[in-house]
Amino acid sequence: MFSYGVVALFILGILVLTSAIKVLREYERGVIFRLGRSIGMKGPGLIFLIPVIDKMVKIPLRTVALDVPPQDVITRDNVSVKVNAVIYFRVLDATRAVLEVENYLYATSQIAQTTLRSSLGQAELDELLANRDKINKELQLVIDGHTEPWGIKVSTVEVKNVDLPQEMQRAIARQAEAERERRAKVINAEGELQASQKLTEAARVLATQPLAMQLRYLQTLAEIATENNSTTIFPVPIDLFEPLIRARLAAEAKS
Repeated sequence: MFSYGVVALFILGILVLTSAIKVLREYERGVIFRLGRSIGMKGPGLIFLIPVIDKMVKIPLRTVALDVPPQDVITRDNVSVKVNAVIYFRVLDATRAVLEVENYLYATSQIAQTTLRSSLGQAELDELLANRDKINKELQLVIDGHTEPWGIKVSTVEVKNVDLPQEMQRAIARQAEAERERRAKVINAEGELQASQKLTEAARVLATQPLAMQLRYLQTLAEIATENNSTTIFPVPIDLFEPLIRARLAAEAKS
């Protein structure tokens, strides 16, 4: 009978010792409650608790990546889209994360969802698609302002996907195609303008240099001669042969 009592006391002592000694990792903190009153935060390392009297709530301090499920958003220009995001946050004050809010993970998720709907509803579709960095920064500031009293720091908010209706996707595709055609026409017109300017400069040079005009005719004849045409008709100005005629007349006069 004595041995059973000793064994029971030994087992009870082990259980009490186990409940009194806690080990917290480097990224964990423990909020201690003694008889229901918070006595502060402890950790990391070895923590001693008074059995039955002390209770501990363990809080991790590592950054948490929380997915925000797709939200139906109506933009300021009345376009209905589905937007989802991801937020990165961490607990800075474990005591406030326990005392100020019942479930900080659930509360942060709800704040992120409502902020996503309200903030993006004030932006137009073009701004939502083009100015993603600006919108992410605005969302981060708003959500962090709500979670700061809970001891939670929201470091980053990233809008992941913006799902558009099919008709809106087709409209955007047509707009992009029209923009590409406009740019192509502008580039073509600029090319024609530059070409006409160069031709005008060349015409001025040829007008002031008759020999340059003759050389240009000869070059054109050489280019035509390389073709496989059986008959080539090319108008040649009589001025081209004027030096040859003068030389022949001079030779006949000497003879």
